[in-house]
Amino acid sequence: MSEGKRERPERRPRLPPGPTRPEFWRSPLRGPWLTAVFGLVLLAGVTLLFVTGLLSYAAYNPDLSAVNDQTPDKGWLGFYLFSWPTSPYWLYRVNQGVHVVLGVVLVPVLLAKLWSVIPKLFEWPPVRSVGHGIERLSLLLLVGGAGFEFATGILNVQLHYIFPGSFYVLHFYGAWVFIGAFVVHVASRLPRAVRAVRYARARPEAGTEEAAGLVSPRPAPPTISRRGALGMVALGSLALLAVTAGQSVGGRWRRTALLAPHGQDPGSGPNGFQINKTAASVGIRPSDIGPAWRLTVRGPGRQVILTRGELLAMEQHEAALPIACVEGWSTPDQLWSGVRLTDLAALVGQGTDTPQARVESVQRGGPFSSVVLRDNQVRDPRSLLAVRVNGAVLSEDHGYPARVIVPGAPGVHNTKWVTRLTFGEPA
Repeated sequence: MSEGKRERPERRPRLPPGPTRPEFWRSPLRGPWLTAVFGLVLLAGVTLLFVTGLLSYAAYNPDLSAVNDQTPDKGWLGFYLFSWPTSPYWLYRVNQGVHVVLGVVLVPVLLAKLWSVIPKLFEWPPVRSVGHGIERLSLLLLVGGAGFEFATGILNVQLHYIFPGSFYVLHFYGAWVFIGAFVVHVASRLPRAVRAVRYARARPEAGTEEAAGLVSPRPAPPTISRRGALGMVALGSLALLAVTAGQSVGGRWRRTALLAPHGQDPGSGPNGFQINKTAASVGIRPSDIGPAWRLTVRGPGRQVILTRGELLAMEQHEAALPIACVEGWSTPDQLWSGVRLTDLAALVGQGTDTPQARVESVQRGGPFSSVVLRDNQVRDPRSLLAVRVNGAVLSEDHGYPARVIVPGAPGVHNTKWVTRLTFGEPA
């Protein structure tokens, strides 16, 4: 009587001790459903973040010159969208407020999503095939890109310029790396996420395809439900909304923005509203803005030099406009008064078809010490070279003796301490 062949037990790869072993992760909450819910929230939120980021880039008028768009060798990544409008005048304020506040509010969701998939980051072997290696690389770019973009954005909101280079450039390139990996990830995972939300509310068994490597084979006793975990994340996002959104609304609501930078007290009175940089912080000397200050207005073949007294003698106009900055903060409407940019252009022979203008500050060096305004911005009757605000002379920190104020423009384009305006010449 012959013996039958014995079946050999299936060999499983030897796993190093620690997080590479599935039983190392014991949370009973992890699973496809929770991961899918967080992923779908991030899909909507990150999409809106990217769109508002592109609109913010458009507001800088990137096709004008290297003065406004400082991104080197941007190539096709820096494609031009459209001429940023001056109406509605609050457009940039709303767009940038949504971009920054949403970025902060999504932080708990991002951290929760990373927590929910952390067992996948320790898969063993790390690479099983070429396709698996490409997928792992995309995940590395996705996770790294998300961390980089959120971290640099939040540091910028706090005015902590500790980057190894320009925030503008780093955030620009980081956004494209992140969004590329994000699109690849969504394309491969979205159908599975939708199925998980629709049909996999029950906890699948560990080791099955439905478990997706997320379900623990040895879960600890639950202390909170999955819906409770979602509620905690939502509560964290609402708390961040409550202590962040006030800086985008401005005025009295800024007091509620506990996470906004509060190191600079603008004081009270007509000039008592938010600033980013004081005159002293950018090296403005008393002699730069004292009695010897002059405004040079240039056009094709013509030049006019004005004292402050001569500038004040010109017809003065008013415009109620806010200041909105890339960091997400904005002010309520302030009443500015000064000379229309079109009137200054007329001094050097520019008519109703006033072209773009270069605005230069006495500020020495640094980004945006000069900017270029598009023709539609120059021609808007609310675009002023302001000398007063809310009935009072501009303070030094708000740009005395004169600053540009343009409806709908990013705050950095509302140049302070203006010393030269050039109309109609190539910028």
